[in-house]
Amino acid sequence: MEYRELGRTGIKVSAICLGTMTWGQQNTEAEGHEQMDYAIDNGINFFDTAEMYAVPPRAETQGATEKIIGSWFKARGNRDKVILATKVAGRSPMKWLRRDGSGTEQSRAQILEAVDRSLERLQTDYIDLYQLHWPDRPINLFGGLGYKHMEGPTNPIPEILETLQEIVKAGKVRYIGLSNETPWGTMTFLHHAEMKGLPRVQSIQNAYNLVNRTFELGGSEIAMREGVGLLAYSPLAQGYLTGKYQNGALPVGSRKQLFNRLQRYESPQTNRAIDAYLAIAKKHGLDPSQMANQFVTTRPFVTSNIIGATTMEQLKLAVTSINVKWTEELEQDIEAAHLDQPNPAP
Repeated sequence: MEYRELGRTGIKVSAICLGTMTWGQQNTEAEGHEQMDYAIDNGINFFDTAEMYAVPPRAETQGATEKIIGSWFKARGNRDKVILATKVAGRSPMKWLRRDGSGTEQSRAQILEAVDRSLERLQTDYIDLYQLHWPDRPINLFGGLGYKHMEGPTNPIPEILETLQEIVKAGKVRYIGLSNETPWGTMTFLHHAEMKGLPRVQSIQNAYNLVNRTFELGGSEIAMREGVGLLAYSPLAQGYLTGKYQNGALPVGSRKQLFNRLQRYESPQTNRAIDAYLAIAKKHGLDPSQMANQFVTTRPFVTSNIIGATTMEQLKLAVTSINVKWTEELEQDIEAAHLDQPNPAP
């Protein structure tokens, strides 16, 4: 396993990060424990979760994933072996995350409540990386293409940083990061941190895969020059890059079959792009999921590739993808396909 520095923290995290969002809904506690055991045994020291998980978000399963991680820490007694990342929700109408039934926002009161409840579920007294799950301001996210200006209520970024400084000083959180953020947002957080002596964001967790490389258009330079590396999620485009949904297939037990939430990957353009990447994998004798994962892991602006699985077979394919040899010919074929059909599923 390769290890890379998390931002400017001096902490080394594995190039593969264990994603956890299915635990408590698609996966049982025992299955989550089995995945964590396998990850640790194979050199993965970085786990990512969120207060909102399991996904899709529901009141009945909210917090279940963190509880599964917490019970594993308690059973194994190995909290010191893991760099643990979790997230606080941004502004949303979800009314089941807060005790008073409010919709979520990144106010001081809500961040303080959220971090304490995460710590309780995780059965730990500190979080290594605490991330803002999505911006508090209104923004065109999760399938939106390009910038669309929107106005609405928001907690100012300096105030959010001041609250994060409070929980860092209290020892509850070591470092902070962003998620689903724009280049403007990232630089604005960095600016206020520098100007006011507030905590510096160390990472950004955004979607990044063969059919969504929009992070390269602005985020990648920030990652390289500012030391705010990408924690890339959805490297398989929620399973579409494995080929399992091509030609209208709907495998029993798949996320599409269970939840019917993945329409952003179902345009004619995306279908053509995925067909091209599946053909490239076949040409090079590679498993398409391993090729898609290794594409993400080998990008110079990526700190860690957040993989996820519902079966141990899927997990083993994802973890061992780091052994795929990335050749110049493979890179050229990937770039040609991207040029032909760029970013069809942002």
